[in-house]
Amino acid sequence: MPRPTRDDFLLDPDLVFLNHGSFGAVPAVVQQAYEGLQREMERNPVAWLQRRAPELLAEARARLGSFVGAAADDVVFFPNPTTAVNMVANNLHLQPGDEVLTTDHEYGAMYRTWRKRCAEAGASYVRVPIPVPVSTAADFVERVWSAVTPRTKVLFLDHLTSATALVFPVAELCRRARAAGIVSIVDGAHVPGHVPLDLAQLECDVYTGALHKWACAPKGCSFLYAHPTAQAWLEPLVVSWGWESDHPSESQFVDYHEWQGTRDLSPFLAVSAALDFCDTHDWAGVQAEGHRLALLTRSRINALTGLDQHVGNWPGVTVERKEGRFSLSWNFMIGRGRRRDGSGSLAVSFCVICPWETLWQIGSICFARSWRITCRIGCGIWCCRRFIGRSISSGSGGVWVWWRRR
Repeated sequence: MPRPTRDDFLLDPDLVFLNHGSFGAVPAVVQQAYEGLQREMERNPVAWLQRRAPELLAEARARLGSFVGAAADDVVFFPNPTTAVNMVANNLHLQPGDEVLTTDHEYGAMYRTWRKRCAEAGASYVRVPIPVPVSTAADFVERVWSAVTPRTKVLFLDHLTSATALVFPVAELCRRARAAGIVSIVDGAHVPGHVPLDLAQLECDVYTGALHKWACAPKGCSFLYAHPTAQAWLEPLVVSWGWESDHPSESQFVDYHEWQGTRDLSPFLAVSAALDFCDTHDWAGVQAEGHRLALLTRSRINALTGLDQHVGNWPGVTVERKEGRFSLSWNFMIGRGRRRDGSGSLAVSFCVICPWETLWQIGSICFARSWRITCRIGCGIWCCRRFIGRSISSGSGGVWVWWRRR
């Protein structure tokens, strides 16, 4: 079975694409299917949108459901996880004194969303510090759960964190939340196509994930899953024809959230083509190759720096924390940033579809200038993810390794 190469994508040949995790590159065959759906719609827009689209959306939801381990009527498409979480937050009706519990690893847009919602309601936004390296899954679970109080109404967790690439053990926390009557919401934006996902095993109330990152779908293709017990209180962000529908389906949840006025449905409908691409390009093999490259990167940078960095060879194994001084110059084309704690960052990404030598040249420049470099080789096309701060445990698609010179 073939694996993806640069030739499978539409990228500018002069571009070294280094950020599949924010907005993934779309394979040419998926783009063709996407544009074909748009052309089909334009041949007869009224007939297509009113009669053909509902059937196609049902088929796409069924395919998506089988991919994420959920019933077709328990998932609906959204343009992005941010929109999906905002819909859920609007329906929580927080009261003064209520608490929304999360960690300090959440995505920046979600941090802003919850701060705003809590401020408007007079509720508290409680962020549990999760230091790295994380020792064990049990330690993480107990650290978060110890912050639960009688005022905790919502537990909001990243499944695979954006900034630190940690795979959090969310299943146990969702189970506890359900038993305690706490609403559990999981942001899995980076999970679909990156690490295995079986929503039937998580017991969360709500889960959202992006399909336009690791799953290679067109931009603006994400989903929201709601447990059947949560669907009744999730009213639509935009009220349209699905509200008190003249032609209700078997799922009020789908009726409420699927049709939100005239919009381009093609990204949602192209999800089947994207998943077909993954299925026919040995995605499990891509993950394994990414892991191999991570270990190769570790050994080569160890040889270059003389450091003896210990990194987990398998998912869930933590790495050794190292301390030291380093200097950081911002005069560099790769990227720069700053965490909310004030620490600086240098983000470097490496893709299967860009030459290995490119990463090695970048790494050599960084070390020559005493810059810290972080590297994650993951599944799919994104192979390096940023990490600012300390060493961390490895994710299922690969491992994080980082070095810094004194």
